[in-house]
Amino acid sequence: MDQKQEMYEFVNRGDEHYMAHISIDSVIFGFHANQLKVLLVKIRHDDRWALPGGFVRKEETMEEAADRVLRERTGLNNIFLRQFHVFSDIHRSNTEKFLELMRSEGIEVKKNNWLTQRFISVGFYALVNYEDAIPSSNWDSEVCEWFDLQNVGELILDHNKIIESALETMRRQLNFQPIGYNLLPEKFTMPELQRLYETILGKTLDRRNFQRKMLGYGILDRLEERRKGGAHKAPYLYKFNLEQYQKALKEGLQGGW
Repeated sequence: MDQKQEMYEFVNRGDEHYMAHISIDSVIFGFHANQLKVLLVKIRHDDRWALPGGFVRKEETMEEAADRVLRERTGLNNIFLRQFHVFSDIHRSNTEKFLELMRSEGIEVKKNNWLTQRFISVGFYALVNYEDAIPSSNWDSEVCEWFDLQNVGELILDHNKIIESALETMRRQLNFQPIGYNLLPEKFTMPELQRLYETILGKTLDRRNFQRKMLGYGILDRLEERRKGGAHKAPYLYKFNLEQYQKALKEGLQGGW
């Protein structure tokens, strides 16, 4: 089946396989070169970008659908993924833009098509290793790329609002759960971990207090290796103790930032 036929089948027969009125928008965060990244897709025949999203198959849970969307966009499995908000503004859908896209593709849209109806969207955010992710587009997008969080520009619909909400949720999470396992390499320095926290929180943290608190959580193992090649004394490398990290995700941490 060629791409145009695949698009036609999805548009005009997708309601046979997918839930009506419910969509998923995924805010996929990565961290690279001391910058928090977000994965965006370029919509076909549109100058704007969007969050990678999708729909819920009738035989899927919401979480399974979000995991599938994440896997299709990044090639990654078993990633930290969290539902954070439902977006239900009655004006959030843009039927005319959808019909314009279909006309540009030469695809007839049947009357009362399921995609022209109102959709509410369930927001999920994911934390992935930037180096391991392989961004992938699909039939409705031209390209899938990482953007610095500060440079996303104006996105379609309410997707800027969705990113802001995801970031605020992640900041609140830092007050009671660890973060970083899916965002940093396997081995990292304490300054690198601190930079991640500072980037997410949008503020500077005291170096000594940060190190004392992180070590106090018991989720880090210090290695005998040091980061080489810097101008200053080579810092020790750390890695997450996965057993303690998973325990902290379930039971929570004490103290905020």
